[in-house]
Amino acid sequence: MTVSPQFGIERTGGYMISLDDIRDAMGRVRPFVHKTPLIYSNSFSRLTGAEVYLKVESLQKTGSFKVRGAVNKMLGMQENKVIAASMGNHAQGVAFAAGKLGKDAVIVMPTTAPIVKQEASKGYGAEVVLHGSSFDEALDYALSRSDRSFIHAFDDDEIMAGQGTVGIEIAEDMKGPDILFIPVGGGGLIAGVSLALKSLSPGTRIIGVQARAAVSAYLSFTEGKISTSPPLSTLADGIAVGKVGEKTFEVIRRYVDEMVLVDEDSIAMAILLFLERKKLVVEGAGAAPLSALLQDPLRYRGKKVVLVVSGGNIDFTLIDRIIRKGLVKSGRIGVFEVTVEDVPGTLSSVTGIIAEHRGNIMGVSHDRLAVETPLGKTRVAFTVETRGSGHLDEIIADMTARGFEVGKKG
Repeated sequence: MTVSPQFGIERTGGYMISLDDIRDAMGRVRPFVHKTPLIYSNSFSRLTGAEVYLKVESLQKTGSFKVRGAVNKMLGMQENKVIAASMGNHAQGVAFAAGKLGKDAVIVMPTTAPIVKQEASKGYGAEVVLHGSSFDEALDYALSRSDRSFIHAFDDDEIMAGQGTVGIEIAEDMKGPDILFIPVGGGGLIAGVSLALKSLSPGTRIIGVQARAAVSAYLSFTEGKISTSPPLSTLADGIAVGKVGEKTFEVIRRYVDEMVLVDEDSIAMAILLFLERKKLVVEGAGAAPLSALLQDPLRYRGKKVVLVVSGGNIDFTLIDRIIRKGLVKSGRIGVFEVTVEDVPGTLSSVTGIIAEHRGNIMGVSHDRLAVETPLGKTRVAFTVETRGSGHLDEIIADMTARGFEVGKKG
């Protein structure tokens, strides 16, 4: 593999993609997409010690960067009938582009795709077909439809070039970021952006982020060859891909410096932080770069860091659970059980301790029938809003000191 004079890659069997291709894509897609803002985050900078900027593709048309690649691909197609397979964001991008360009689109989604993304794709005028329980099964079905021209979600030159316009915009708005975090599923976004930004800012370190539940790109990058790894259930459904693309992998291994993994709890916490600190609704994939930064902040202290917030199309039925999970993990909500004498007045003694420490009781439930609970006693579960884990520990320590049997949960 060699680098071309146009900052592209040559491979056996033909030429793939170059910076000039991405620049051409920029000229084509600009009438159809937003130039999304690059926002400095004072709160995330204080939290991590880095100089943190957000490339907010969650504010893009259709709520995701995917529209860039879809528009670029379809502008060059003569065929009127197209088909795509997607967990949701590519679906909306293709549906939007088809509507703008007068094409007829069918979108194949797995049955596990979030309902909000199914309905959004229909809203843009596409026909949605649910098939299989994973992206790979939906992809196989879409590829079998010979009556329509297939638009790949990531493993395509024009798609990569379209996504690469994100990198050009970052370079236009900022000179020489030190670190760029990018979420990775099949690799279309990180391939296009890393090629563009490394060509324009060679000193920038590109770090791909995957969920631990979907690690194909991480394993492939580590092993130096494409590895298939069926994804598990994850909050980052937008990057839950079982196999990184062949074309994207060639770019990734040339331009990407590192891959890291993040777990579900850290993704939930990042979603919560975006809501609380930035008032931004961000999906799991878009929150993954922040979770990667937060899991090792000392490493990036003093660095100029850009997080590519890839999308905001979260299933709203998940938000309540995500917020609760994040609040519990951060200690802002504490759940614990207290075993007390089942007599009048005992419960008020416990609630009085919570009140003394300025905790806010959100819920109380009794369990007198638990096998391990002695006769004459009851187990009371409390859900309490606190200032943090230290505040919760303070409340529990006081209860224990006063002779109550307390068990912390979550």
